[in-house]
Amino acid sequence: MHDIKWIRDNPDTFDAGLKRRGAASESARLLTLDQARRDALSQAQEIQTRRNELSRQVGTLKRSGEDASEVIEAVSQSKVQQAEAEDRARAAEAELEAALAAIPNMLAADVPDGADDTANVEIRQWGEPKVLDFTAKEHFDIGEALGLMDFDRAAKLSGARFVVLMGALARMERALAAFMLDLHTGENGYTEVNPPALVRDSALFGTGQLPKFGEDLFRTGDDFWLIPTAEVPLTNLVAEEILDESELPVRRTAMTWCFRAEAGAAGKDTRGMIRQHQFSKVEMVSIVRPDESEAELDRMTACAEEVLKRLDLPFRTVVLSAGDTGFAARKTHDVEVWLPGQQRYREISSCSNCGDFQARRMKARYRPEGEKGTRFVHTLNGSGLAVGRTLIAVLENYQRADGLVDIPTALVPYMGGLEVIEADGSRSH
Repeated sequence: MHDIKWIRDNPDTFDAGLKRRGAASESARLLTLDQARRDALSQAQEIQTRRNELSRQVGTLKRSGEDASEVIEAVSQSKVQQAEAEDRARAAEAELEAALAAIPNMLAADVPDGADDTANVEIRQWGEPKVLDFTAKEHFDIGEALGLMDFDRAAKLSGARFVVLMGALARMERALAAFMLDLHTGENGYTEVNPPALVRDSALFGTGQLPKFGEDLFRTGDDFWLIPTAEVPLTNLVAEEILDESELPVRRTAMTWCFRAEAGAAGKDTRGMIRQHQFSKVEMVSIVRPDESEAELDRMTACAEEVLKRLDLPFRTVVLSAGDTGFAARKTHDVEVWLPGQQRYREISSCSNCGDFQARRMKARYRPEGEKGTRFVHTLNGSGLAVGRTLIAVLENYQRADGLVDIPTALVPYMGGLEVIEADGSRSH
């Protein structure tokens, strides 16, 4: 959400920011609505002031024994006029709020210009993309050949974009999530949370999924929404709260099931686990002071990268261009893991600094030490990591010519000592 006072003072800067995202200018429309709201409020206040004067006249007339009926009627009419002006102000404010809610965040100055992901800029690479001495398979061919990944039976249960994992692969998904949570809570300073997976409209509005992206979500019959990411409940834990400065930064992490309709994904990644309606993800959320958010984005990105380093999975990190940056973000780093089966890097984590954009929507503030007033916090979120995509990366990077899959050393303790995934899921040391 944007500050209309700032837009009022900086209309050209605001429109220039929207232009970077490929969006149309909005300041003129917003300021017209703002002026209508302010005019109506001013009129209501003038009517109130006038009525107070009339009420005093009524008292004076009555005390002098004069007829006050005409002035009393004027007082009565002014009440109706004030109510009408206040109704106009409320209507203009509602229209203004709806317009502001549909406008994306302003981008950070150092976000590269560009219309789409082709303009993303690589920050760094880690590890060498693995070159196998046989033809690399994609994860779904590996998993199906092992008999531990079943898309056909999942389709019978739920339709397309679902999977059933069994045996060692089911355990690996659980192991990966536990490994990530242990790293983030044990070394990276995050507090683990087990949040609800069903939320109300207000939570999704707070983080920016509603009202604009409702078609990407799943809604239940009793007006709950299935979360698309744990970012939603974790960030909204501070909604409508005023934190003491001493409480910041707040860092929280959670593993949840995530649900996405993938409304705009027709024809994309139709095979396999890359893009599903239901998937598990470990999420990181930080709530910080405004002057800390830029450094916090770098810190969060490093936490996501460390998971891949521990698993010895090659990756690269990019900063997203203006046209590829999400609605609520002011700056985003994507971490992309190397997939030998696809012979390319694919996103496995997206870490975003949202500035005060979500905080304004959630009314989340903090009170600086020694000050009476409050300020909006800055919020950040990032995958740490997408568990299903990490499983994909392990399968493709650790596949063997005989069809078996080695297990990364860091993951072996979480797999009960299992070092190789075989078709029957038996143990091999």
